[in-house]
Amino acid sequence: MYPRARLDALSDAIFGVAMTLLVLDVRLPEEFRPQHAAQLLEGLRELVPKFVPYVLSFLVLGLRWLSAVQIRSRTECYGRDYAGWWLIYILLITCVPFTTIVVGRFGDLAPAIWLYAGNTALLAVLSFRLMTRTPDLEHDDQLRDRQVSLAILIASSLLAIAVSFISPRHALWAFVLNFASPQVGRWWVHKSA
Repeated sequence: MYPRARLDALSDAIFGVAMTLLVLDVRLPEEFRPQHAAQLLEGLRELVPKFVPYVLSFLVLGLRWLSAVQIRSRTECYGRDYAGWWLIYILLITCVPFTTIVVGRFGDLAPAIWLYAGNTALLAVLSFRLMTRTPDLEHDDQLRDRQVSLAILIASSLLAIAVSFISPRHALWAFVLNFASPQVGRWWVHKSA
């Protein structure tokens, strides 16, 4: 058996490190030496293709962490099966900085979108799997909200992949759908009631 507190502590640390590593690729070149304000502004503008994936990845990871924190289980220990799936999930979390760097540098190429969106879709699928393996899971509004947000993450990932065949440069905008998760969750509650 694996104590839940220890797995939670490691998850928090990994999410924190992964979210911090995201920003490392958003930097001005070392040889960049602006002589006046307009050059600096131009240099900062050129960072936008790297900054957009950083912000999207930070928010996707942040939403994943927040939703994981809200899930409640009455158990204090997890079995080997859950811990194994959890390790695969954490592995995918640690891949987010890499996939963000790839999409930040090569976002106009479809394979970069596939890599990034594939990683986020797998994160969502594994999250669903972890929910099915979580002992004594409390079925409440937070669980339903997490399920809705995971479904939207999968849909936005698949949409990004589809759009990448037409316009890779615009494909990442599919992830903006994730910001609709709270509204969709509230709508679902009212629909179900």
